[in-house]
Amino acid sequence: MKILETHIVKTIGKPIRLQEYAVGVFKTINTKSGIKKAIKKGVVKVNDKTATTALHINEGDTIELFQLEEKANQKQFEFSLEVLFEDDYLAIIYKPPGILVSGNSFATIDNALMQNLQKSALTDTTRPRPVHRLDYPTSGLLLIGKTTESIIVLNQLFEKKEIQKTYHAICIGKIERNGEINFPIDDKKASTSFEVIQSIESPRFGFLNLVKLHPKTGRKHQLRKHLFSIGNPILGDKEYSLENKILKGKGLFLHASTLTFIHPFNNEKITITKEFPKKFKKIFP
Repeated sequence: MKILETHIVKTIGKPIRLQEYAVGVFKTINTKSGIKKAIKKGVVKVNDKTATTALHINEGDTIELFQLEEKANQKQFEFSLEVLFEDDYLAIIYKPPGILVSGNSFATIDNALMQNLQKSALTDTTRPRPVHRLDYPTSGLLLIGKTTESIIVLNQLFEKKEIQKTYHAICIGKIERNGEINFPIDDKKASTSFEVIQSIESPRFGFLNLVKLHPKTGRKHQLRKHLFSIGNPILGDKEYSLENKILKGKGLFLHASTLTFIHPFNNEKITITKEFPKKFKKIFP
């Protein structure tokens, strides 16, 4: 296995469990669940010994994060993806609705990337990986890292909020023309700005609105929860919905439409936009 990152434990006062201490230590993994998964996969070592989730670390310990060697015969999910941008460092693909980005399931975007993207010619080429997520029912643009360094750097850009994401949604009910929603999610600050592009009257829903959304934070289900919090849930949302206002069989009307950022390796401005799905255009031609 190849070492990705090394960390030496400084003053901590008293022994602490590795999976608690290591949150935020590694650039490539920034969540407790991510650390736990890495430990269980055997890619974390402490003082040259494979770590366990029960291990306590002490001052002066050396923690190493390794990259798993990919199996040559690893089965891939045969699924054609639309690639909108690609170079040796990164790619941007279109994620259709109704498919997981990653996880324990076999049928994921993550498992379909290798057959859809070209292998990077750079020395630190690795299995391409998504560097952010979209919900299962959400369609739109997904950013992919193709080298070890690019995965690290793109994660850092997201943390620094240097990658701008624009979404479009169709929401229900009468709504202000624009505004900002500051509603905490899981006791954490969360902020979304919105702008109504077009509204039409609806016999069933009162009004349907095509809205442009700019999340300023990245909480789970943020856009869905925020629009629901102001009484304007997204059309087709079964989880955050008003009584008798659920549209069944058409999926969620939420689309990640634009990604904008400065390419971290050649400093070019990248702006990629994906048009709305057909179901949007049936309501707002």
